[in-house]
Amino acid sequence: MSKILDSDHPDRGYPQERFFCDDLLTRPRPEIGKVLVTGASGYIGGRLVPELLARGYQVRAMVRVASAVYETRWPGAEIVMADTLRPESLEAAMQDVHTTYYLIHSLLLGPGKFEEAEIKAASNFRKAAERAHVSRIIYLGGLGDTRSRLSDHLRSRMKVAEELEAGNVPVTVLRAAIIVGSGSASYEIIKHLVKNLFVILIPRWAKNKCQPTAIRDVIKYLVGALETPETTRMHLDIGGVDILTYEQMLKEMADILGVRRIFLPAPFSDIGLLSYVVSLFTPVPAAITVSLMRGLANEVVCQDQKARELIAFPPLTYRQSIVKALSREEQDQVHTRWSDAYPPAHELAVKLHELDGIPTYVASYSLFSDKSAAVLFQSACEVGGEEGWFYHSWMWRIRGGIDRLLLGVGSSRGRKSPSKLEVHDVIDFWRVEDLRPNRRLLLRSEMKMPGMAWLEFTIQPRGKGNVLSVIAHYDARSLLGSLYWHSMLLFHHFIFNDLIRQIEKRKQVEQT
Repeated sequence: MSKILDSDHPDRGYPQERFFCDDLLTRPRPEIGKVLVTGASGYIGGRLVPELLARGYQVRAMVRVASAVYETRWPGAEIVMADTLRPESLEAAMQDVHTTYYLIHSLLLGPGKFEEAEIKAASNFRKAAERAHVSRIIYLGGLGDTRSRLSDHLRSRMKVAEELEAGNVPVTVLRAAIIVGSGSASYEIIKHLVKNLFVILIPRWAKNKCQPTAIRDVIKYLVGALETPETTRMHLDIGGVDILTYEQMLKEMADILGVRRIFLPAPFSDIGLLSYVVSLFTPVPAAITVSLMRGLANEVVCQDQKARELIAFPPLTYRQSIVKALSREEQDQVHTRWSDAYPPAHELAVKLHELDGIPTYVASYSLFSDKSAAVLFQSACEVGGEEGWFYHSWMWRIRGGIDRLLLGVGSSRGRKSPSKLEVHDVIDFWRVEDLRPNRRLLLRSEMKMPGMAWLEFTIQPRGKGNVLSVIAHYDARSLLGSLYWHSMLLFHHFIFNDLIRQIEKRKQVEQT
């Protein structure tokens, strides 16, 4: 298959690829004015922004924290900082806006926390939209039969729609089930279960029916709704071609991957326990899997075909969606991922340069290399993920496994791209805090620990070569934090000395 046919995300940096909406029959309406995309740094929003820009819209992308990476990622978009839980920040975001996309959810907070936060955020947003005289809100919610007893997650999605519609700003509600695409949480759960388990237990609720939707089709519906005024004040169920049980979805994935798996009836069906077990075998942590899997107790199938009639295009089958997602990963072109927004508010975490003074503990390991800074930096930027940590990777995996058992992010999150990095990207249980090409890579730990930790790679010229350093920073003001640091010192000595040697030894083609 060609790269054009298999692409799973539009990006201006890859002119050979087309945008999802190039074959959408609706007419662009840039004359309406500014379009606000909330949740722009998330999985859906990050793919919607470039589509709107490509169709000529004035796009304002709403994020919680400013970063130069957004200006590079969305050239032509206006970046605004705001938070729906801070009502005062929404005034500037809403100014002179015609239509807003509401793509915010608090699912990542985990069970018992997200519902209250979601309603509060929706209420703040609705009131701000009314004050700014916004003409329309387009909301992406969850699919579910309102006549049945819905999971907390699906019920919360319904309540958010009701809250947004409680004002005088017209709302279009799009309701989707599982979204399949490279980087989506549901897709990665299904793929990794099939890849990592030879025997897969099927609980009784895995016989429930679902109508999965390809990420590209979701984007088409979002853009099509904007360009179809008739969808105003409507609820539209959006889904793909196939209606499948979750068991059938797993079996289809196994067939596509070419692996044989044994599917057996589960002796128990407790969703809480199963979701925790699932989190141990997939990159997706328990806080997300438990909320998603509780929704599996409901059948999520489109109740009507109004969306297809008003926004006409040929939706993809489930198999086509999987193939395109896998192809995207093979091409190393995954541009947004569920981990971009997890843990919640990660972008608000204390940065190394924001500490009051220097970190409590610092340990540095260095060596001299005759290799260029570009080669050393590229090698350092490839740590983690499937590549591992070059040496003693098992130690990193054990630490990540302990973190996952404690309901942390763990090391199985991997990374979005095996070869490229930008600020905010995830590397196992780290996140990129700062990146200065050929000079510095700073990672912030997102593990559960009694303190805050950073791992810094620096390259400094010396004579005819460069000094490569790995510096561990740890800030803790408690006895437990101090004990933790000193208990890890011996491991640090072996791990970090070996790590910089392996980074230096790796054969890289110097980039020109």
